[in-house]
Amino acid sequence: MTGRRTHRVEDLAALVARARRQGIRELGQRGVNRLYRAMDVGQLEFPLLPGDVMDSRRLQLPVPDATPPTDRPARVGWVCTPPAAGSGGHTTLIRMIIEVERQGHECVLFLYDRHGGDIRRQERTIREHWPELRATVQNASAGIRGVDACVASGWQTAHALASHSGGAAMRRLYFIQDYEPYFYPRGSLYALAEDSYRFGFRPLALGHMVAELLRSEVGVEPDVVEFGCDTSVYSLTNAGDRAGVVFYEKPGNDRRGFVLGRLALEEFHRTHPDQPIHLYGGAGSHWTIPVIRHGRLTPAELNRLYNQTVAGIAMSFTNISLVAEEMLAAGTIPIINDAATARADLAHSEAVWALPTPSGIAEALAATVSAPGQRERAKRAAAGARAGWDATAQNVAALILAEIYTGPLGDPVPEDAQREPPLAVRSEQYGR
Repeated sequence: MTGRRTHRVEDLAALVARARRQGIRELGQRGVNRLYRAMDVGQLEFPLLPGDVMDSRRLQLPVPDATPPTDRPARVGWVCTPPAAGSGGHTTLIRMIIEVERQGHECVLFLYDRHGGDIRRQERTIREHWPELRATVQNASAGIRGVDACVASGWQTAHALASHSGGAAMRRLYFIQDYEPYFYPRGSLYALAEDSYRFGFRPLALGHMVAELLRSEVGVEPDVVEFGCDTSVYSLTNAGDRAGVVFYEKPGNDRRGFVLGRLALEEFHRTHPDQPIHLYGGAGSHWTIPVIRHGRLTPAELNRLYNQTVAGIAMSFTNISLVAEEMLAAGTIPIINDAATARADLAHSEAVWALPTPSGIAEALAATVSAPGQRERAKRAAAGARAGWDATAQNVAALILAEIYTGPLGDPVPEDAQREPPLAVRSEQYGR
């Protein structure tokens, strides 16, 4: 018994000593991490139910034998994960849906939630944050049917569309906002995301970076639509003085460069302690420098913040972040990690490209806040931003409607189909 008590006292002393060295916060994090691994909680992060994983080599999905009548609205389905308030990817997708509805067609939003959340609660979130959307909301796992065409919006929803549309004949498309295999290390998730591009769905690529990777990595030739910027919200309202920098705080999403951004801001603060540092987005991360936390902001609130600051960090290690052009539209100069993938879809002359290291980003921030002529630069930045998403949405709508009203090879094509020559939606055409 004495030996056991001695070991317990020694263990407790070691724990106290470690807490003094590392701090209570890190000690707690280590404990939670051990429990996380012991209970294999990571399996909950797998974005598909096992039965929904599809294989392009075995996939055979029916397409309609004929085009639908043109005297009724088209019925278009869209598959996405449950949107959260402020989600940029969902907002872009919903813009496309609203345009199809504006043109007089009916839309159904099929939500895929591998965790089986309350779909009515999810619908309330949609109605609250995207009130212009009229689409009915249904559970994708209950079946995807009753539509002329259906559009996947991410790799897991492509698998869901393949697995839950069963034997229903429909046109299938894929609105691809990023090359999603790059979200993961080389491994199972990378391979499953990549394979979704071989399912035979007509690919609609947002931007040239995605299009080029689909060609070079998968052998798929997509339709390409250009980026937009919501200049109805993001605009120059402050033509006067500005101060400080801004950063989208999103721990846990490494492609947004959170760790690099934090290290860069710590270095920037050492050389420019008078410059305020504004954070928005997530919370819970630990900072060793003074920061102003704004939490989650609406687009209008974010535009007001961008109109106060001189520069902002807008990193993305896959497709270019929408944040970069939104900053520009409001007169804030974005500091972006210099990469061919990011440059492919942002050619703005006022964007600053930095080597993605802490010192590279910090020095770019310092040079930007110290440069003369900030008022004039803010005006140039706003003037050069892309104007709206209307053209993008109209192009996406035209491609979807063309797919619906284009029959198998040899069938007549309506005059308004806007796509020549007629093509059938068959796997071999898109990389199978």
